[in-house]
Amino acid sequence: MEKEITYDSKPWVKFYQPGVKSKLEYKDLFLTDYLDKTVAQFPGNFALNFMGYRLTYKQLNEMIGKMVAAYKSFGIKKGDSIAILLPNMIPTVVAHYAALKLGAVVVMNNPLYSDREIKHQVNDSKAKILITLDLLGNRMVDLMPQTTLNQIIYTSIGDYLPFPKNILFPLVAKKKKLAADVKPAKNVYKWKDILNKFEPDYEKVALSADDPCYYQYTGGTTGVSKGAILTHGNMGKQMQQATEWFTTFVPGKERLLGALPFFHIFGLTTCLNYAIVCGWENILVPKPQPDQLLEAISKYKPTFAPLVPTMYIGILKHPKIGKTDISSIKGCFSGSAPLPVEVIKEFEAKTGATIVEGFGLTESSPVTHINPFAGSERKIGSVGLPISDTDCRIVDIVDGETLLPVGESGELIMKGPQIMKGYLNQPEMTEKALRNGWLYTGDIAKMDEQGYFYIVDRKKDMIISGGFNVYPREIDEVYYDHPKVQEACTIGIPHEHRGESAKVYIVLNEGETATEKEMIEFVHDKLAKFKWPVEIEFAKELPKSAVGKILRKDLRAMEMEKRQNKVWK
Repeated sequence: MEKEITYDSKPWVKFYQPGVKSKLEYKDLFLTDYLDKTVAQFPGNFALNFMGYRLTYKQLNEMIGKMVAAYKSFGIKKGDSIAILLPNMIPTVVAHYAALKLGAVVVMNNPLYSDREIKHQVNDSKAKILITLDLLGNRMVDLMPQTTLNQIIYTSIGDYLPFPKNILFPLVAKKKKLAADVKPAKNVYKWKDILNKFEPDYEKVALSADDPCYYQYTGGTTGVSKGAILTHGNMGKQMQQATEWFTTFVPGKERLLGALPFFHIFGLTTCLNYAIVCGWENILVPKPQPDQLLEAISKYKPTFAPLVPTMYIGILKHPKIGKTDISSIKGCFSGSAPLPVEVIKEFEAKTGATIVEGFGLTESSPVTHINPFAGSERKIGSVGLPISDTDCRIVDIVDGETLLPVGESGELIMKGPQIMKGYLNQPEMTEKALRNGWLYTGDIAKMDEQGYFYIVDRKKDMIISGGFNVYPREIDEVYYDHPKVQEACTIGIPHEHRGESAKVYIVLNEGETATEKEMIEFVHDKLAKFKWPVEIEFAKELPKSAVGKILRKDLRAMEMEKRQNKVWK
């Protein structure tokens, strides 16, 4: 008689690609150890490529050493926090690894965030230094007195460019808004001035697996972003899980397309850190729009490309795609939202690459599931199999404990070495998310009989817009501050280019009038651009439960019905 399939029996292990182990014997390696290992093994290999300006691993390590000395001169020590507010640039990598060498905690921030959002993350993490861009410099100088920051160091896109771009850049940069003058202020420094002051300091502070590596902020349904505490143990083991999965790629021989933003955990893990662990060249793309992505692929020939669905779609829809050779790409990893079947087929046909979809959360470093890359079945629409040492269950949405039968939808809970320590300064939220060692994801999912998982819905009502997470409650709260607004409720609606965007239903106070344009513009200085709603609908009332709670799911259903009717008409 065939054994009953349960979550505990881990049916997914049978479908791992050949050679991938379900249980790993972890080496005691942290991100800084991987950097040292790669520098020793591949000193002459290119590490970073920024618009054609290339650094070898030896040169990168020297630059990191200089930044270690700079941090020390500012009094940074183990346990202090350093905030980074940059796109994908050479200083992003240097500032990040120099902080980790000193045992400081890295706080990555999205450059698109408003002052309000940045201030919260800086103060919540008690960051002492901010590394940012000259384009954001004056805003940050003005914000500094309201924060825990002691110093600001700013870099420029023009700091590292190849000839002749380095000659032309100063002539056109300000006109094209690619550079800006930062007003002189106390404790505000230029990146290159700071680096040039110091000789490399290669000291590495002793770390333990439990020491925090990142306070990685994730938006909250409560409207306040929470800092997930990801430890050096989490990240070191996540790297070993990743290298175990992608066994067909050769250390020191590949080129990675560094297009996913490093300030997001997906890009931080699968691009910035993974490339260094493998000794690969990282082709940095600071603005991952279709033009820039195609140019980077055609010029620098990446072989591995972790991307989000909007990037694949943007590349395929670009008018130059027919004349651009993108066949250098051998493998792709896709996450953050489902990738349409036709997009997978078309992209694979044009590149000869294999795309595998996966899944994860900020709270899980982030990767927990991936489809097999080679030698086993990929299932379209599935986020794949739990990776090595990752346990998963589907439980009842209400009680959070009752195990549901295979094939039935419920809340996905997970356990593994990559799961966060908790939320910074949020004991109640930590207790809610981590129960008996299990991370409660808030995602509705199901598992098939072979152990492949499918994300069915988002319990958290999250909107994914262009690969960025947008939390409706956060937008609601901004509108509740508007003097004309009585009630507001945000939902996700389909968007041709971004996948999803925000739409807000608003009930005005009695006697008030307002326009859609006025309401959209109201959030421009309060929220990051990717969170701005694209539609406002004024309503007399919003659907509510018996206790007066606005029913977001009912609004969403009404919206979808309206859209369906439009299609049929």
